[in-house]
Amino acid sequence: MRVLVIGSGAREHALLLALSRDPQVTGLIVAPGNAGTGRLADQYQVDITSADEVIALARKVEADLVVIGPEVPLVLGVADALRGAGFVCFGPGKDAARIEGSKAFAKDVMAAAGVRTATSEIVDNPAHLDAALERFGPPAGDPAWVVKDDSLAAGKGVVVTADRDAARSHAAGLLESGHPVLLESFLDGPEVSLFCVVDGSTVVPLLAAQDFKRVGDGDAGPNTGGMGAYAPVPWLPDDIYQGIVSRIVEPVAAELVQRGSPFCGLLYAGLAITSNGPAVVEFNCRFGDPETQAVLALLESPIGQLLYAAGTGALAEFDQLQWRDGAAVTVVLAAENYPGRPRVGDVITGSETEGVLHAGTARRDDGAIVSSGGRVVSVVGTGSDLAEARQRAYEILSSIRLPGGHFRTDIGQRAAEGKITI
Repeated sequence: MRVLVIGSGAREHALLLALSRDPQVTGLIVAPGNAGTGRLADQYQVDITSADEVIALARKVEADLVVIGPEVPLVLGVADALRGAGFVCFGPGKDAARIEGSKAFAKDVMAAAGVRTATSEIVDNPAHLDAALERFGPPAGDPAWVVKDDSLAAGKGVVVTADRDAARSHAAGLLESGHPVLLESFLDGPEVSLFCVVDGSTVVPLLAAQDFKRVGDGDAGPNTGGMGAYAPVPWLPDDIYQGIVSRIVEPVAAELVQRGSPFCGLLYAGLAITSNGPAVVEFNCRFGDPETQAVLALLESPIGQLLYAAGTGALAEFDQLQWRDGAAVTVVLAAENYPGRPRVGDVITGSETEGVLHAGTARRDDGAIVSSGGRVVSVVGTGSDLAEARQRAYEILSSIRLPGGHFRTDIGQRAAEGKITI
């Protein structure tokens, strides 16, 4: 089986690494890839938002399976075009991808499916903003305002703050740029991410993970695309995990089928485990980054065969997933000034070692690897438990040099110390 992976981040590097372990995968291709993925796959430069270019490449490389990593081509309908051209594709069509592309659509689906989530309100007119702010946040009894971009924002469109001026400024900026604003009630409790491979109404859950969105230790600073993650989640009881699958993911998948938009791909549920039980923070239509790097490090089942089964409607026939014992921790090394405009072009050393997955990297004409984006590499450590996996991840990270680079030092620390409770 020849597999074409679309994307350029550490998520795609992790997918390629996992696919390389599948005995039925005989060829790997990535577009556009990065400085690290060339060691695993043939690389091609294409516009991944162009269905015509992706289809042309799939034909050229004779792909048996196309796996779309990022959300943007999915929301634009590239998966539909691939299927229309006769290719097996892992990734939802445009209609189903609205579960991430439009938070208002996701809320409507959850309401119809009877899934618990935060109460919310869409504001698309600046004249209505102040009144709406009074219905959410501290005046309404919540500890903070939750203000979100209703459309795609690469994980950085959310502000959670007890400062009304900061909440209003973020909302006003979104409205000024033509983006509707979603105001939500605050959900208490620790957050967890659950990836599920979905084929219509068939749902196969992966390990639960927890990611870290804020840029600084102790969850300080602005939101990012993700600064680290760990899996599995030792503080999440199995009955709650199973309940998330049966009472949240499966009803949402069934609702999408009912609407004539069946989901085929990776359905990502971001949840808060509140004092009243799990509640959905968001749904995404693809593998999340950086959780993917940790989760796939522990997967022993052949992922190529798993994704092909989903893409061909045979997921219900796939054997139960097998997992490696222990834990995995991902730590992101980011460029100077990230999550603002990152400094790029800096030489990275020590990044071509086991456990390092590339993201915002490029190879110069002289062979040097340089930074080309905000999240530069993900470092993955595994171990018999979370403490050992953390130790290994930070050991690997200590050998990498990036001028101005920064990372969190507390990924998975509280969980390893048993300080997270429900």
